[in-house]
Amino acid sequence: QRYGTIRDYLPNPRAENRPVGLPSEYTQLAMWTLEQLLADKGLVPDHLARRFCQQWIFRVSRTLREFIRRYKDEQVPWERAGVASAGNGALARIAPILVPHLQQPSPALWADVALAAMLIHNDPASIGSCLALERLLWEVMGLSSAPDPRWWVDLFCSTLRPLEGAAAYETRSPHVPYRGPLWLFVEASVPRAVSDGLSVRDACDWWHSGSYLMETVPTALFILARHAHDPEEALVRAVNDTKDNNTIAAIVGAVVGALHGRSGLPGRWIKGLLGRIGAADDGQLFEFALKATGGTVCRADDLRPDDILVPADEVRPGDTVFFVRQAEHEVQLRVLGEAHRKAFTGIRYRVVQGDEPGSVLFTLV
Repeated sequence: QRYGTIRDYLPNPRAENRPVGLPSEYTQLAMWTLEQLLADKGLVPDHLARRFCQQWIFRVSRTLREFIRRYKDEQVPWERAGVASAGNGALARIAPILVPHLQQPSPALWADVALAAMLIHNDPASIGSCLALERLLWEVMGLSSAPDPRWWVDLFCSTLRPLEGAAAYETRSPHVPYRGPLWLFVEASVPRAVSDGLSVRDACDWWHSGSYLMETVPTALFILARHAHDPEEALVRAVNDTKDNNTIAAIVGAVVGALHGRSGLPGRWIKGLLGRIGAADDGQLFEFALKATGGTVCRADDLRPDDILVPADEVRPGDTVFFVRQAEHEVQLRVLGEAHRKAFTGIRYRVVQGDEPGSVLFTLV
């Protein structure tokens, strides 16, 4: 009410009251996950558990605090330190598990997702929802436009259904009394809200939009069903119309980012993002992103004419490549599969000829 509909960064005391983008605790946990994956060249659960206990976290939830107490203070093994919590924290931090698997897809992705999820939130709906979210991310990276509204619920619930087992969850809203599996509640509630033409705020008034999975999952899927075609509006609605808005916006943002790529997000948001993970480490997030993709992702830089001739042993005439500047006079390129191009930031060029050993020429696609 104070600011009206929030569409841009607000002045923040953590950045000298500048209107810039700063991290939340979920940014920290997600990027520490990515950092540890890079260091270990894959998921080593004990190392990731240790990483979560090493640095100051902006805001520690009850579940995270209990995990740290068990793992760090009581020396409980990682596989037993997770808390039986149906909170949404794992969903907000799980997306980076996908990154190392983009160029070498394998079923190991699903094992990594389950293990990384259970570290802190060892709950059937939480683990299953993380697997369903990663499947959504994987699938939308191969799409060129937003799918039918019903697609989001169908794909998510078809993944979650066999994973919940006999677990039962109760809603907190008096408007929708329910006890049973999460997937069934989502399958019954979200399509109805879409067909009734509810706004995000009205839907959230119906089933609530807190940190409980019975509220977060239907809210995120409803926002995607209504607004996935417009990533700015999807995130604006997640921020303005939900109670646990930082978590829900993190989930929605991961999906619309995978669907639309960097170019689908407002330039002013990207320009105002400091790239912090800690209190004052500007740019650190971009460094992690660059390392995670073998040097093919960074903030967009203008390319000079003399950047066009670059060494590349693995590309051939006719290939389409992305290439971006890594440093002042250095560029990196990689041929990418069609399904995963939107994960990478850069300028697309087509290889037209070789010019000298180890070099190729490009024309803009």
